[in-house]
Amino acid sequence: MRINEGELGTGHVRVGAPGGPVSVDGFRTAADHVVALAAAVPSGQWDAPALGEWSVRSLVGHIGRALTTVVDYLARPAIEQTVPSTAEYYLLAAELVDSDAVRRRGEQAGAELGEYPAATLAQMRDRALHALAYTDDRLVTTAVGGMLLSHYLPTRTFELAVHGLDLARATGQPESVPVEPLREVVALATELAVRRGHGETVLLALTGRGIMPSDLSVV
Repeated sequence: MRINEGELGTGHVRVGAPGGPVSVDGFRTAADHVVALAAAVPSGQWDAPALGEWSVRSLVGHIGRALTTVVDYLARPAIEQTVPSTAEYYLLAAELVDSDAVRRRGEQAGAELGEYPAATLAQMRDRALHALAYTDDRLVTTAVGGMLLSHYLPTRTFELAVHGLDLARATGQPESVPVEPLREVVALATELAVRRGHGETVLLALTGRGIMPSDLSVV
């Protein structure tokens, strides 16, 4: 069964019920967007500061991991579903995150982009989309446990959208996200805010009744 690109996957596949359709539209659009951002990076800017200790090259290397993990995890089927939702993935990942390890992986991934980093990122996108085009919803083994592809893929869209904004900001490009993935990631960010106890703060800010704290993060 091929993925149905016209169906909304997140939240519409029952726990423990692989085999249904999965939407790839938001992921594809977000991936195309970051590839275009990378292609517009001037040749002399790849070693410039970007995010924290990362250079532009390291940030793009980290972005690339949002593409390569799709291919890697599709090759690692899971027997049991231990992560029931997209939001739960982030809550579990927060307990396991090692900031230094994340930084090192980004730096290594950036170095592995080679002489033509934007072209390498485009190839990563193409491989991920090719893998998704010939699969159905299934249980995959992620860093935090077994979960449905339809629940995992939105985490990659989230990463592409958020770090796409980081890349745009670091390289002086317009800070924008295409509407389709933006709707998806804002909904996920709101769900995470509620799950982390920040729901009222976000609601007050969005309705002009409060100010979002500068250090508030849902991931």
